[in-house]
Amino acid sequence: MKDFFYAIQDLFVNVLFAPLDALRALELKNWFAANTFSWIFILIGFVAFVYWMLQLKTFNDNNEEDKSVSAHSYL
Repeated sequence: MKDFFYAIQDLFVNVLFAPLDALRALELKNWFAANTFSWIFILIGFVAFVYWMLQLKTFNDNNEEDKSVSAHSYL
């Protein structure tokens, strides 16, 4: 049973967290390169947010949502 938990530890430490260790080592060499990944993820999140808001506006402009008081059971 002890080997099972050591296998889980080995999986996480040596395999799944290896990219994060590489990113940590990259930060010590070049701070801008390490933060480029953060900016890329922020940009992806911003684009997804804008897309979602435009989709909500499209549905709102088409009056597809029932906005009456009894439309939802919790109201």
